[in-house]
Amino acid sequence: MLGADRWNLMSDPTTLTAPEFADLTMPLLQGTIEALRDADRDVLADQVRTTLAVGTRESTMPLRAGVSRANDELLAQAGTIGREIAGWAVEALDRLLAGRDSFPAGALVVRSHCYGELLTHPAADLLLGRRGGPVAIQNFNEWIHQTVLLRDALLPFVNWRQVPLRVTSLGLRHLEPAREQFFAEAMFRKIRHSSVVAYARQVVTGGSGGAEGYGFDHDRATVLPAVATGSVHTAPRYLLTWQPAPDAGETATYVSELADYYAAPRTALTVAPHEWPAPGPARIVAGPVRDGVRSAHIETPGWSVDLGQALRGHRYARTSTTEAGRPTASAAAVLAAPSMVTGQGAVGTAGLDDLSTLAVLGRVYPEKVTLHPDAVGMDNAGH
Repeated sequence: MLGADRWNLMSDPTTLTAPEFADLTMPLLQGTIEALRDADRDVLADQVRTTLAVGTRESTMPLRAGVSRANDELLAQAGTIGREIAGWAVEALDRLLAGRDSFPAGALVVRSHCYGELLTHPAADLLLGRRGGPVAIQNFNEWIHQTVLLRDALLPFVNWRQVPLRVTSLGLRHLEPAREQFFAEAMFRKIRHSSVVAYARQVVTGGSGGAEGYGFDHDRATVLPAVATGSVHTAPRYLLTWQPAPDAGETATYVSELADYYAAPRTALTVAPHEWPAPGPARIVAGPVRDGVRSAHIETPGWSVDLGQALRGHRYARTSTTEAGRPTASAAAVLAAPSMVTGQGAVGTAGLDDLSTLAVLGRVYPEKVTLHPDAVGMDNAGH
């Protein structure tokens, strides 16, 4: 029976992609239209666009530009995802205005608490004035809130259209505590990478993990930083990629082998470039799950580097579009070092695949490091 806090017929939690969840919320939009005496298409379309936009009076996005690289990446995501979801919503609005089926049990009347989504002046007049009323505003309020929750749930993911979201009979409301905690961190400090992962885990699994990590397995899929499957030069530093992984049977968190890299041993790099062969193709190999956690390595023939440390190196490195000049050390020499390498100069990466370059970043001590198109520059001698 629909009504009160029920606007769908789900009996058990399930997983839905973003387009599927948008379709699930359509009864709320239909209920809004049917409760209006004169549904103004342009007013409703403008309202959803401005609610999901970044930087408008009615925007529901609390992230601010310039706070940190992580905040900027997430803010750009919010703009991209918000525009596409708003486009879906306007298309659905047009379909419903053109023709719709009647609800089986009469008009939909839900009870939705106000969560601070501001209305444009025309939308307030439409929904709260003589053409609207309590039923129209309550249905619309729940629909727009679920739409905002959808956008925010997808923020951590590069391939957000494919991500399976955990959905209950209350839609995405179970994510409200995690969402509030996530944005609270953004308002008072720089968002940590582990916080992005923890929030993504809530979105996919519906629960939090015991350990902080850089990724996780769940339901035969793996979520790792985007650079693990993308370009080391252009991939986001803080965003994640969801991908099917048939061998990922149990839920587990990926953790770095070195909890404190600052205290780890360091090796001064003195080997000349010509003394080592170039690394071969690299791949990621995950270790066994123990007590709900696991580690992974980037492996090339003859060398292995902890993936967690490599991802740290990628996040911390500065980027440059210029070439570094003649390398003073080979990538293979760095990968063969017994610990993290310190020194000055440039490690040659020309001709390496992305994972091999990422492995080099995992072996170089991550301070004063610059990623060039053909090399990893180092200026951390004595650290």
